[in-house]
Amino acid sequence: MSEHAPAQLPGFARNSVNLASAGLGARGIFVTDEFFAPLERMLADQPAVFIEDKFDDHGKWMDGWESRRKRVLGHDFAVIRLATAGRIDGFDVDTSHFTGNYPPAARIEACNVIGDPDGNTEWTEVLGTSPLGPNAHHYLPSQSSEIFTHVRLHIYPDGGVARLRVYGQPFLDRARVGDGDIELSSALNGGRIIGFSDAHYGSYHRLLAPGRGENMGDGWETSRRRVPGNEWIVVALGARGVLSGAIVDTAYFKGNFPDMCSIQAADMSEFGTDARDAIITASMFWPQLIPQQKLQADHVHDLSAHIRDTGPVTHVRLNIYPDGGVSRLKLTGRIA
Repeated sequence: MSEHAPAQLPGFARNSVNLASAGLGARGIFVTDEFFAPLERMLADQPAVFIEDKFDDHGKWMDGWESRRKRVLGHDFAVIRLATAGRIDGFDVDTSHFTGNYPPAARIEACNVIGDPDGNTEWTEVLGTSPLGPNAHHYLPSQSSEIFTHVRLHIYPDGGVARLRVYGQPFLDRARVGDGDIELSSALNGGRIIGFSDAHYGSYHRLLAPGRGENMGDGWETSRRRVPGNEWIVVALGARGVLSGAIVDTAYFKGNFPDMCSIQAADMSEFGTDARDAIITASMFWPQLIPQQKLQADHVHDLSAHIRDTGPVTHVRLNIYPDGGVSRLKLTGRIA
């Protein structure tokens, strides 16, 4: 794994989807105060940055959500609509670059509603009041395994949070999905990346995001390979299914798209979610779902006609030859 996903992260941060990702559709819908920095920045997918000499009309520009200094009783809070309903496994309350202006503590509640919460909404505490420190990631487990649509972040009494990550598993409503085809690789349906050979450039988790890439940084890109072999990335599907459609999109990758690609797949149901290393090792020997195919620059490649019958699968491995960038991988099929 690269520095983007260090092995020392807790399991929920390595094996779950960030339900509070703005890139997946999460939005801030209410905030008590955002004088210094708007709530929307806290949900950005990119790591927070610090720009030494950047100021705006309200003071020092900060990459995150920051309220003004509170001069009355009370505290600040914000309500976030998650990208999709899901079970929450844990949080990262990230105070990166907030040193003298971080909140000393935080608490998180969640609810499950149609639409948005109102004054009659019942909230469930999913993270009790927890101490925070300056300029640090705070990985904290959820206290509930229920399904939620919104979270409410309380900070005590005020200050700034660079990023809030809400790690969990999207709720796949079988009654809604039925027997039709769905995008089993989509992060909104629970698809997640569990390993890769290299992810030097871009944002590898965006490989499973909806839509097409917005620029060359919106996808998975490796460094230039200088030794024999090829690069790869392993994806856990949102549900065990039979695949019938496959799209490999190289949007915006023009001088750096892979020459070729192939896809392997297997049913790893017998392995638990903590068996990431074993699954990655086994992926070298999985049967081919799609044999090697030639790729083009900045192009949507529909490879569905080349899919081989592998039966129900839970994981896929996308191989690229020898290296380069892929904006999106979309694998569709029916739940087995």
